[in-house]
Amino acid sequence: MTMTPEDKKLLADHIKAIAKILYKNTPQEKIETLEGIETAVRDQVLEHVSPQITFFLSEKRREQNRDASER
Repeated sequence: MTMTPEDKKLLADHIKAIAKILYKNTPQEKIETLEGIETAVRDQVLEHVSPQITFFLSEKRREQNRDASER
């Protein structure tokens, strides 16, 4: 599935907002090197972002299954 330009823009805007929040909540010493930045991003995404996306996708899947079974 191809993402629309509007959705790409919306996604980019939300990613920037998320990045600002994660940056604000990351100790400065963790983002002084490229390796530190990569580690900090990975840790933040695994801890805060991925679980929320997984939960959202699971909920959507359950809704689709429920809708399909009601037909």
